Amino acid sequence: MSEKLVGIVSPSIDNLLSKPEIASKYELVIFASKRARQINDYYSALQDGHLFQVVGPLVDTTINEKPLTIALKEIDQNKLAKKTL
Repeated sequence: MSEKLVGIVSPSIDNLLSKPEIASKYELVIFASKRARQINDYYSALQDGHLFQVVGPLVDTTINEKPLTIALKEIDQNKLAKKTL
């Protein structure tokens, strides 16, 4: 019965919002959604054979993890840096 909760519970929102590059919850949503789209494009490229055009997940993943969960893990583990204009 002690099932590990994953997804939006892990990593916690409080940890993600405490990151220095994340100023607000809205910025977190935009940052994570852009990365999740890149991860989704990577999985699509795997099927098409165009592996070198998109960067895949930067953290260990399982088969059942969604791209948004992977993106949140990457942010939590400081694997991503925001590009400033």
